[in-house]
This record gives sequence, structure tokens and C-alpha cells, in this order.
Amino acid sequence: MRPTPSTDTQRPPTITDVAREAKVGKTSVSRYLNGEFDSLSEALRLRIQQAIGTLGFRPNQMARGLKRGRTRMIGMVVADISNPYSVEVMRGVEAACQKQGFMLMVCNSDNQLELEKRYLDLLTNYRVEGLVINPIGLPEEDLASISNAGLPLVIIDRRAVHLQCDMVGLDNRQAAALATQHLLQQGFQAIHFFTEPIGQISSRSEREQALRQVVAAAGKGYSASTVELDMADSAALADALRKTLKSKKRSAIFAGNGRMLLNVALGLQQLGARWPEDIGLLGFDDPNWAALAGSGITGIRQPTFDIGHAALDFLVQRIDGIVSPARMQAFPGELIIRGSTGALKNVTET
Repeated sequence: MRPTPSTDTQRPPTITDVAREAKVGKTSVSRYLNGEFDSLSEALRLRIQQAIGTLGFRPNQMARGLKRGRTRMIGMVVADISNPYSVEVMRGVEAACQKQGFMLMVCNSDNQLELEKRYLDLLTNYRVEGLVINPIGLPEEDLASISNAGLPLVIIDRRAVHLQCDMVGLDNRQAAALATQHLLQQGFQAIHFFTEPIGQISSRSEREQALRQVVAAAGKGYSASTVELDMADSAALADALRKTLKSKKRSAIFAGNGRMLLNVALGLQQLGARWPEDIGLLGFDDPNWAALAGSGITGIRQPTFDIGHAALDFLVQRIDGIVSPARMQAFPGELIIRGSTGALKNVTET
């Protein structure tokens, strides 16, 4: 009696069922599923293909991958998927995965360290072939345990001093120095760096350090300050903005990332402040809305898609067995100048 396609009430068809339907051996079915078509005649391939369609057979890719020692899966953990930076980096990783024949599994740690650890455990248990991580601030020893176990690992937008793994991201010092020099050239004397808590996050500390170094080199008439804020604390943000607006020096706010830039811009708008008349405004990242906000907001554009793509390329090279010292690829930032950092003489002319 001819087998019928499986239904929700029946067990799923197996390779044995396909072999019986096609009147071939299980080895032939396995070769077909593995793409070894040269070892099968055209007639045999057609019979197996028809049997698979008749039965509605779907191979268990996970089981097949584990049996061969390959799953073709890449795990990615991002610190905050609501951040446009993370989304664009993820797009780059995914595009590279498609090009290289891998499937991407993404986990959002939502800026929670315990959740980040849990997802890393989950992905390693799923036997991913490699990991791309944009960590919140996971201790290096935790990442080292993954790397030492032989699982290829690439870190995005973070430096890990004692961890031997590849790292890809922005040249934060170059980008922050470029932005700060622009603000000074535009006549701003006090630059206020608004950032989420710096903690152990290297990208934030590198940006702050570069800003302070450039301002210090400019001389005694210039000053720099750092304001660390929790994104959820709108009252603290409003208070910090009021204090900044009262500065006797011509001041500019340098927002540490795209989300902070948005919060600062909205906060200034609520206080009735105008840029660049009342204060200058510049931010890391260059979100689409920055070009639409009044006269536009100056920003540091990051090649986020390229960063993600490069990270995956590094990872696949490690998966394929390349042996070399840990590599670091730092992309330069691009200054996009708009009206929010207009020079004083341009603002006061009539």
C-alpha cells in the first residue's frame, strides 16, 4: 500500500520512509540530502525528490549538522537591540552569513549582564560554530572560557586587554578627536560629554579620553566635562541640560551614542533651547532623523554595516582553521556636519 503524506496526527516521515517510497537504500537518500548528486543517477535523484514531496519530508538540519560536526549556525549576542547601531551591525553580520552559507541566531541581552551570560550558555549548548558578541561588560574570564574551549569568538566595539580573540569596531579615539576638534574650530569653549555609565565599556571610556585630551591641548580657555546618565532617568537628564544651558562659556553637548543623542535633543526641545543659538549639539552615530531635526544635527557616522560584515568574515576564517595572533580592525568615523554646530559668527550675523 502506498504511503500517504503525514498529517498533524501522524509521526513525521523519516529517511527510512523516503527510501521505502523511492525504492532505494537509505544511503542514497542521505547522499541526496547532503548534495552528493554526482554519486546518484538522474533517475535515482528524481525518484528521491518525488518521494520527499509525496511524504512531505523535512530533514532535521540540526541532527544532520551535529552528526557531521557542523551546524552552519552562528550565534550573536547584542547588548541592546533597540539601539540603531546594533541593528545596523546585525544587518552586516546577517548579510555576510547569507554570503558564506551560515544561519544567524541573535539574542538581545537588553543591557542585563545575567541575561548576557545565559544567552552565551544557550548558544554554546546549541553547538553554534562561532560567536559574534557586542558585550555589555562581561568579565574577560567568562569570554576567555568560551575561547579556550575552542569556540571561535569575535568581539564588536569593545577591547579586551587579556583576551586572545579578534575584535572589530570603530576607531573611537580617532572619531571622538575628530568631533571635538570640529567643535573647538566652531568656537565652542566648553564641551559636555553626555553618556550612559562608562563602567568597564572600552568604547565609552576611549571616547571620553580622546575628547578630554583634545580639549586639554587647546589651552586654558577651554573645558570638558562628563555627564553619566541612566537612559530611563528623564529627571536627571533634564536637570543636567538646565545646568549646561546656564554655562557662561559657549557650550556644546557631545552625545555618546545615538540613543543618548535622541534623548538630549528631545530634552533640549522641551526646555525651549535652540541649536546652535543656545547650545551646540553633536552625537555619535548618524541616525536618519538627525538630518530632519531643525537645521540638522552634526554626527559621527559609523560604518556599522561594514563592521558587522568584517566581524563575520573574521569569524568564518577562524572556523575554517586560520591560525594567527588576535586581530583588531578599527574603522574610522566620518564627521557629518550640519547646522547644530554652526560657528558663532554665523549665528550672530544679521
